[in-house]
Amino acid sequence: MAQRLRKHPQRDQSRAVAYLRVSTEDQALGPEAQRAAIEAWAARQGVQVLSWHLDQGVGGATPIEDRPALLAALQELEGREAGLVVVAKWDRLARDIMVAAMVERMVERVGAQIVSADGVGVGDGPEAALMRAMVQAFAAYERALIRARTRAALRALRAKGQRAGEVPLGYRLAADKKGLLEDVEEMAAIDQARQLRAEGLSYGRIAAEMDRRGLRPRGTRWHAMTVSRMVASQGIGSTGVT
Repeated sequence: MAQRLRKHPQRDQSRAVAYLRVSTEDQALGPEAQRAAIEAWAARQGVQVLSWHLDQGVGGATPIEDRPALLAALQELEGREAGLVVVAKWDRLARDIMVAAMVERMVERVGAQIVSADGVGVGDGPEAALMRAMVQAFAAYERALIRARTRAALRALRAKGQRAGEVPLGYRLAADKKGLLEDVEEMAAIDQARQLRAEGLSYGRIAAEMDRRGLRPRGTRWHAMTVSRMVASQGIGSTGVT
């Protein structure tokens, strides 16, 4: 971590806000595993976790402004006088070195710091800073590998004449895997999400209401990020899908 800026006095490091992130590419460390790791760390360190903030379906290189939970965590950090932002592992913060550095700088400006529950890179010394930089560099490298493998898999599918790319909301893959069919249930869910949004509900409240109504999500439950994509979606024409 870079040298902490002294614009604000150091905060109480017995109080923390927790940040969790899961992307569509991450399979091994889900929200429950991240929360368990942070809770175990907090118990060992005698730290009180004041709040939990989860960005679901958000990639490691996603800019700060497109991470609603991270923005909420940073706001909570300043509003509740917490001294720490805790993540389960450094790559949960970001898989992009520039994004990670920007978040660290924002946290440091209020006199707080970021810690990892796995103990990697904890401290203000040069050795800890070097370790954090190495972890972030390897996370960026891993992300690049995942992207390269994904591109290769998509090329292989196209070579077989099969459709490649994300299936847009409101549609499902045809049995021959070469085209799309309208998903009636998901289209109905999109309509209801837009109606609830027009009534002034937040994306989080819409997700909870859709769960309550028994509307079928693609995953295990509705998330605010998915709802925001549904409300903004305009169908196949806007996605570049053919």
